[in-house]
Amino acid sequence: MKPSSPRLARRNFSLAAASAVLAACTTTGGKTDCAPVAATPTVNPPPEKSPRPVRVALALGGGAARGFAHIGVIKALEARNIQIDLVAGTSAGSVVGALYASGMNGFALNKLALTMDEASISDWAMPFRTRGFLQGVALQNYLNKTLNNRPIEKMPKPLGVVATDLKTGQPILFQRGNTGIAVRASCSVPSIFEPVKIGGHEYVDGGLVSPVPASFARKMGADFVIAVDISQRPESGLTASSFDVLMQTFTIMGQTIKAYELDKYADVVIRPNLAAMSGSDFSQRNAAILAGEEAAAKMMPELQRKLAASRAAA
Repeated sequence: MKPSSPRLARRNFSLAAASAVLAACTTTGGKTDCAPVAATPTVNPPPEKSPRPVRVALALGGGAARGFAHIGVIKALEARNIQIDLVAGTSAGSVVGALYASGMNGFALNKLALTMDEASISDWAMPFRTRGFLQGVALQNYLNKTLNNRPIEKMPKPLGVVATDLKTGQPILFQRGNTGIAVRASCSVPSIFEPVKIGGHEYVDGGLVSPVPASFARKMGADFVIAVDISQRPESGLTASSFDVLMQTFTIMGQTIKAYELDKYADVVIRPNLAAMSGSDFSQRNAAILAGEEAAAKMMPELQRKLAASRAAA
């Protein structure tokens, strides 16, 4: 049997191709229509989206001198590589929050706290001319000097400072402007500090409306909120001075607001053990810092578990 010639092979191939084309043709009314055979497209799977980073916020509550505990919490978080993306602060929490948002780490805050002169942030008001014993200007100037006059919106970490409108009772979240003035307003405990005038309004302590600003951290865009509650419990509040009595009154008034806000908006609540420390006792700042570290370390397993779950769900 003779092998096929190249001419015969080409002829057979042409016949096979014609048959394939005719197989796709239909005859209707004496006319032949040929439909092209559609090739099966190659479908590439859509690229996998990388998970959106979870924005973690630190909501620092008020408590006067007890606010040094916030520094201990920050040190403990940093020691375990918990990255904080934004900060919201009320009263004492706004002081520590502003310093932390400026780029200071826990150890720098610790050093600053232990070398801080209480007199440098206290300025007695002239009698009969004011509505508070302290003006608060010294605190404002101290903070602005320490921060090199950096405004709120220029902080490396987004910062929110909570205060209360004295006329309407409504909260305000300062996210722009003079940092020292905003923090001074947030710390202006009525009858202790003079109200602070900003933009035609008078503002006082943010603890009246948001003792621990977890809800404001959410408004700033947080996905996960670590709240630090340094307020005294009503049953254990120390009342050694008129200032302590006033702070105890705030604590009692703010219990319902705080419980609601923390339950609804906070993912983790850290409560340093400060039962033996009053809000007016600056001599125990080191003990407060240690209490903050211990409380954060105790909550760390729960915090890490919940944070990991939040990141997995993002």
